[in-house]
Amino acid sequence: MSVDQNLSAFIWSVADLLRGDYKQSEYGKVILPFTVLRRFDCVLAPTRQDVWDRDASFSGDTPPALLKAVAKLPFYNTSKQTFATIGADPANVRKNLADYVNGFSAEVSEIIERYAFHTQIERLDAAGLLYQVVQKFADPKLDLSLSKVSNHDMGYLFEELIRKFSELSNETAGEHFTPREVIELMVELLIAPDVDALTGDGRVIDILDPACGTGGMLAAAEEHIRMLNPDARINLAGQEINAESYAICRSDMLIKGYDEKSSSIAFGNSFSHDAHEGKDFRYMLANPPFGVEWKRVEKAVKDEHNDRGHAGRFGAGLPRINDGSFLFLQHMMSKMRPVTADVDDKLKGSRLAIVFNGSPLFTGGAGSGESEIRRWIIENDHLEAIIALPDQLFYNTGISTYFWIVTNNKASRNKGKVVLLDARDQWQKIRKSLGEKRKEISKDQRDHVCRIYRNALDIADDPDHPDHAKVKVFRNEDFGYQRITIDRPLRQRFEISEDTLAALAESSAFQKYDLRDELLTGLKNLIGLSEKERTKFRDKLFAGYIENSVTVPPDKVEKAVMAAFSVTDPEGEIQKVAKGKVVHDPDLRDFENVPLTEDIDEYFEREVRPHVPDAWMAETKDPKTKKTIRVKIGYEIPFTRYFYMYTPPRPLEEIDAELKAVEAQIQILLGQVTS
Repeated sequence: MSVDQNLSAFIWSVADLLRGDYKQSEYGKVILPFTVLRRFDCVLAPTRQDVWDRDASFSGDTPPALLKAVAKLPFYNTSKQTFATIGADPANVRKNLADYVNGFSAEVSEIIERYAFHTQIERLDAAGLLYQVVQKFADPKLDLSLSKVSNHDMGYLFEELIRKFSELSNETAGEHFTPREVIELMVELLIAPDVDALTGDGRVIDILDPACGTGGMLAAAEEHIRMLNPDARINLAGQEINAESYAICRSDMLIKGYDEKSSSIAFGNSFSHDAHEGKDFRYMLANPPFGVEWKRVEKAVKDEHNDRGHAGRFGAGLPRINDGSFLFLQHMMSKMRPVTADVDDKLKGSRLAIVFNGSPLFTGGAGSGESEIRRWIIENDHLEAIIALPDQLFYNTGISTYFWIVTNNKASRNKGKVVLLDARDQWQKIRKSLGEKRKEISKDQRDHVCRIYRNALDIADDPDHPDHAKVKVFRNEDFGYQRITIDRPLRQRFEISEDTLAALAESSAFQKYDLRDELLTGLKNLIGLSEKERTKFRDKLFAGYIENSVTVPPDKVEKAVMAAFSVTDPEGEIQKVAKGKVVHDPDLRDFENVPLTEDIDEYFEREVRPHVPDAWMAETKDPKTKKTIRVKIGYEIPFTRYFYMYTPPRPLEEIDAELKAVEAQIQILLGQVTS
């Protein structure tokens, strides 16, 4: 068992104290902030006395920058209390703990506020549990463990605790963090083209995660870059909407030594409050929640879209209200570093990676928000690759997921192309399921996927390569299509029957007509009247009005009468309006998606006309420009279709033999029952 697992079990034992006074779903409100505080207590221990001495040397308030310098950390605590002293004085535990918490610098105080920790102190004290919990966390064994555990393992510890809390409260752990092997693969793919460029002196790397959770992705990106270049200056930025996850991420950054200049982790909704407005980043990565609606921030998002267009973050389009995935992607792309503004030729522009489910690949037809966003990304040559991952990788869902790799500075060989990589078979089973997670990607498998990714173009060109079937390279325009509307004429016959009279009686225009009873009585006398031609039918209908002494109805009612008595018939008369324009049959309207590279008229004559000679391409109005158009441009990425492998059905003889064997077995069993 690793150190973080032992430590997790030790800390988790606090739950035994809380049982009864706290619901299971509330354990995290106590255990997480106490764990963070105890970690701070251990980290501050080596310089604690120095901080006290320096603080005492000033008659007034000691400058915070000076105390941080003495603490050798971006935070400090001036309280004379420690967990050891608090745990040694049961009579004053609440007072001393409050004094200890209030002694922290502003950075930690803000974190504690996000936990609403003072509320928990009062609640624990009222339940008579405060001293017991403090004693548990003041245990010298915990002090020893927390002093030895690395920041990396502390990240694992927090993830393990959050997973347990989520399982108890039926929440989704995946909303708070992403499995580490998934993050590591994502980071490796993101940085793959820059491995050589990241080495060298003076490298300054800015990284953003706009849905950072507990900071796992930022931590993994930092660790990976540090392995390539230990001297690189790495600035981390993030934003998180969940208060507890935000507090953990902020505390992790402080413990690692990140100050306000090198770490900017903000609390709030990235859509309605952009905490990093006006900034750009070299690398961005995120695992936003799948299929989460953005109704709460709908007004802010739509206002920015309508008022600022491409000058804002959401100029490409707005997705459906029940899935904000594409909003996260546009938000990130708005922070891409302009290629021309980057001083370092080796690290021009920006690269980003984001985790999506399958929906953003194809949801939304031509002209929809999703299609327009895909169109903008692809036509601007920003989409570098999409990597399909195995299912059952995440804690909160078993669905298939995809990495999208997006950049504004493709390598020359990749320009105008998109790489699709199928890594769905790169997994191994885990010993014990964790929520929906039953699979993981091993280190060897991650390395294998990265090798394929780095050499994708060569592998795609080599039919003999063992991974050739796993890679496909398409031109940008291959994902686009022209959607044309195919109409056919409306053909009708005309008749008065019980059914058509009933349809007339239900129409609103007829029900509002004062002489409806007189009209209905007269029309009943005409049941059986039928004609193939509209003109002849109307002539006989009007003759019937005269014959039955029925007042000729006004135009509005007359239209309702003719609509009710019109019956669609493939052999019927083609209907026309003024100037002989043929009326289309709405039930026969169809659509065709024509490749971008093909002429729509040639396609129509070849693919449509031979099958439906009376069809034509309809003209519609563009809802944005109000202009008459014949086509709508759409973009989709049918990933599974490209990698579909046909599996022929089993031979009928084999199936027949199997059925006979089963029948024989059933007969034997029946014989045993009846004997």
